[in-house]
Amino acid sequence: MLDLRRFYRACNPTRTLKVEDPEDRKYYIDFSPVRGSDLIRELRRMITVLATDEPTCQLFTGHIGCGKSTELLRLKAELEAEGFHAVYFESSRDLDLADIDVTDILLAIAQRVSGSLESIGIHLRPRYFANLFGEISDFLKTPVNLDVEAELSLGIGKITAQTRESPRLRDRLRQYLEPRTNSILEAINDELFERANQALKRQGKRGLVVIVDNLDRVDSSLKPSGRSQPEYLFVDRGDQLKQLNCHVVYTIPLVLVFSNELGRLINRFGVDPKVLPMVPVQLPEGKPCEPGLALLRQMVLARAFPDASPGDRLAQVPQVFDDVHTLDRLCRISGGHVRNLLVLLNRCLQQEDPPISRDCLESIIAQRRNELSLSITGDEWPLLQRIMQQQQDVRGEEAYKLLLRSLFVFEYRHDGLLWNDINPILAETQEVQAWLTSNM
Repeated sequence: MLDLRRFYRACNPTRTLKVEDPEDRKYYIDFSPVRGSDLIRELRRMITVLATDEPTCQLFTGHIGCGKSTELLRLKAELEAEGFHAVYFESSRDLDLADIDVTDILLAIAQRVSGSLESIGIHLRPRYFANLFGEISDFLKTPVNLDVEAELSLGIGKITAQTRESPRLRDRLRQYLEPRTNSILEAINDELFERANQALKRQGKRGLVVIVDNLDRVDSSLKPSGRSQPEYLFVDRGDQLKQLNCHVVYTIPLVLVFSNELGRLINRFGVDPKVLPMVPVQLPEGKPCEPGLALLRQMVLARAFPDASPGDRLAQVPQVFDDVHTLDRLCRISGGHVRNLLVLLNRCLQQEDPPISRDCLESIIAQRRNELSLSITGDEWPLLQRIMQQQQDVRGEEAYKLLLRSLFVFEYRHDGLLWNDINPILAETQEVQAWLTSNM
């Protein structure tokens, strides 16, 4: 029997699955067979097989809501199973992503790593930071009340807490820290990461891995130099982010992959960014992508019947939808964007109990279509039409990058093909349908 409350909770679009949790793992569907490659396996192999004795720095990106956080938590679980101490954190919890600098990222990493180490009995008190905190307190004329014996995570936390709500104080702190960036990097590497790796190996661990999530959400606002914030952080200052003496995985804004700065980004980090695409629901020629649709069906049904086998779930579709075609309609209209699918499903459950009717789903789709249509400007419609016509590469085009960032256009990779297509909900708008009719 369908447990409605459990099903509704499992369909929360803001919830990230923690694959290491046995209950959450029941909901996890591996989409790598239809996404072109298993990117998490590639990230893991770089760390565990190809470069275990040398620090690595890798980049991971994709549309917001496509499942990156769930996949990175899978990476964390797999690395821990292979003997690494993996520290995963959501940078948006520590940083103001509308206004961020390299020293902010470095201090957030130091705080999270030291806190994670403290939780397993490894207490490190780098003297450089004890002195730095005293200097910062004097500079800001704001007492931090932190003695030399205090934990590093606590000290950084106190400093950042006092500046997070005050842009003026934050700017003053950056002015003080910016000339010391290289010294901070050296202290993190020598007094924190080097000693941490030694302590971890004494505990039988293979080393330290840091996974910094949500930096893909960095705002694209311009810095005083005229560079966008993503370009400034990852291209102009990428050399410093790469210098951490441990394995690091950064999420980066998808816009950089479609930027003219991609070549410089790759040169800075020495690796190609790994892009997590949508789950394909339709092939470039317009035919349904049956393997992708099959996995999306399982994603929905696993949330309804997490303890059932894939075959048994399909047999229980009538408990969730009035018809299997309603389920397929939901999967196809989502465009293979995981969070989009869950948003639509969640709204349906708010309106009626299962089995969800086709009429209910269509009303939710119409509501979402109207919301998206209102957010599109007049000059963006021709761009969307051009993408529908050509499914062309959007690299290097400022207007197209905007469409990608706004979830108006999705990227797909399957069977060696790479293509772009517009969000299927937008494809059903009056504007696009009128254009299709006039070009038939």
